[in-house]
Amino acid sequence: MQPLAAGDTVAFVGLGTMGVSMAGNIARAGFRLVVHSRTKAKADALLAAGARWAATPAEAAKGAQAVCLCVPDAPDVEAVLFGAGGAAEGLGQGAIVIDFSTIAPSPAASFAQRLGGQGVAMLDSPVSGGPKGAADGTLTCMVGGERAAFDAAATLFSAVGKTITYLGPAGSGQVCKAANQLIICAAMQAAAEGLALGAKAGLDVEAMRQALLGGSARSAVLENHAVRMLKESFSPPNFRAALMRKDIRIALEAVQAHGVFAPATAHVAQMFEAIANQGRADQDCTVLGQLVAELSGLPRLKG
Repeated sequence: MQPLAAGDTVAFVGLGTMGVSMAGNIARAGFRLVVHSRTKAKADALLAAGARWAATPAEAAKGAQAVCLCVPDAPDVEAVLFGAGGAAEGLGQGAIVIDFSTIAPSPAASFAQRLGGQGVAMLDSPVSGGPKGAADGTLTCMVGGERAAFDAAATLFSAVGKTITYLGPAGSGQVCKAANQLIICAAMQAAAEGLALGAKAGLDVEAMRQALLGGSARSAVLENHAVRMLKESFSPPNFRAALMRKDIRIALEAVQAHGVFAPATAHVAQMFEAIANQGRADQDCTVLGQLVAELSGLPRLKG
């Protein structure tokens, strides 16, 4: 399989908060960028910088050595790839599809098999690192699919990520991302409970957070997510609760499919269902801390 290199054409479909930054970094790495998104205005900055607009995913994929996707869920991936005007109509043999979306492992493997029938390799590569990691090009990429395609796409991956790990056959990246999300959610729940304990006991919870950062409780969640909990920085969201609910549902399905005893995952999944049922799905996922505070009889985590 021919390695991707600067000067090759890369199509990017899905220009949300993450996708637009990732596409920009791919262009800055020297690839010729073609873009498509449901809202053309999201591509304005990329088009001004020299990217080419495509009216459909099929048009974007035509002549591209690689097609990247970053869309919300499996039905969106399927529509972009196999719907009317989908990328599969324009992909040539030997092309590589890289799906940066977070979806369930089973459809990821199914999509890869379908594309394989037309001589196209597909890699599932969900990412972690948030909008800042996307902007800085320091995302963590968890990759499943053909090893040869992964090796061929090394230059493209290095444009968007810092920690890039091959994990196995198609769907493996999504299994790893499910684990990532369940760990983050469980850690957010624990952080919220710990801060609620401090608040009910009359402690200065920000001072308490700083103290915890000096010991073995230190974590990215305590460093970042807990700050948004205490500042009540729920809107505009850094990562919407609706998307985290989608991700934790995927994680719950995955642990059930593999027979894993996962009470923490099950509990946090219910917390995000409660958040959605309260009408808070469009707020930042750290609104979980506010829910824990309310259930603890507190108006907020920080007085």
